[in-house]
Amino acid sequence: MAAPQKPGELEVRALRIIQAKDYPLYVFMLRADQVLEFADISRVSRDEAGKLIGYQRPQVRKHIQEIAQYLDSDLPIFPNPIIMALSSRVHFRCTRGGNRHPDDGVSDTGRLFVPLPEKGKPKPAWIVDGQQRALALAQARRRDFPVPITAFIADTIGLQRDQFVRINNTKPLPRGLVTELLPEVDSPLPPRLAIRKAPSQLCDVLNADKNSPFYGLIKRASTAGAKQSGAVVTDTGVVDMIQESLTSSSGALYPYRDIGRGETDFDGIIQALLIYWTAVRETFPDAWGKSPEKSRLMHGAGIRAMGRLMDRILGVVDPLRADAPETVRKHLELVAPYCRWTSGAWDEIGHAWNEIENVAKHVHELSNYLIRVYQSARRGLV
Repeated sequence: MAAPQKPGELEVRALRIIQAKDYPLYVFMLRADQVLEFADISRVSRDEAGKLIGYQRPQVRKHIQEIAQYLDSDLPIFPNPIIMALSSRVHFRCTRGGNRHPDDGVSDTGRLFVPLPEKGKPKPAWIVDGQQRALALAQARRRDFPVPITAFIADTIGLQRDQFVRINNTKPLPRGLVTELLPEVDSPLPPRLAIRKAPSQLCDVLNADKNSPFYGLIKRASTAGAKQSGAVVTDTGVVDMIQESLTSSSGALYPYRDIGRGETDFDGIIQALLIYWTAVRETFPDAWGKSPEKSRLMHGAGIRAMGRLMDRILGVVDPLRADAPETVRKHLELVAPYCRWTSGAWDEIGHAWNEIENVAKHVHELSNYLIRVYQSARRGLV
């Protein structure tokens, strides 16, 4: 039995459910005006060392306003609980007669004691799911509106982030946010997410390595406002490019995976990516580093199409050779005269340079054209 309430604590009636050892769930109620008083919203950002901190998506104002308007209507119903991670400073005390019953054995009722927030110190809870609803509740006129809360104990950002990704996996969560969070999740992931974990890690390296042609150019959910202007490439385009090459048996990065042992040569992959994409930057200097509106090379379609060309070029050029950078550039120069990244038209596929979009049809058309040009020109090279 936990200790009785102490000064500076909020006491609420709660149901405790034991699903996993050491991680009980608590179900209780807070008033609308208490939610953000006791819980912080952690948004994705990176510290000065580039490490990912936080995990929440950016605010969606329209959605928040719609929820607030609904809460101020005549008959609002708020059935979906807000999910919180609680500090281990909370404690639970069973009430008389609230202990587990033989036919249940996993739940009991009692009182949950939550420390009151102290000025200048972290709040005792973090919102894992329900950010928009919490912000809407703070704007609603009815301050005493009862809000269902489901909570678990988690002091570490890792456990909070793990639950956030899993909870939001089936919701319309921005794909880039989930993609960026995946490398930070240590526990086993569903296959659909696990397959994107390695490409997202590699995307992080390309964006953070000062020797990378993508250094500072990749836009991630955590990209700070001051760096937004310089980040012109979407991370999903880069991740898709890497993932396709890693998972397709014809991909240039596929041989770096030992599927039988479950091992991947990340150093080899990084070296291959740096050599190829550095050569791309040097071959198309006028198109590199610009916004997608000014250069389709920096567009998702351009990145993916050039990634498929990478599979062909690195299929015949060994990145480990000392002359690999120069050789890759020579192969890229075969297609350079036919590329229309910043002006003109791709006449052969019937699109103006800025009509290329990141849709399957355009990506396939552009990829096919670049590879056909490359193969035709290479016949004269070899």
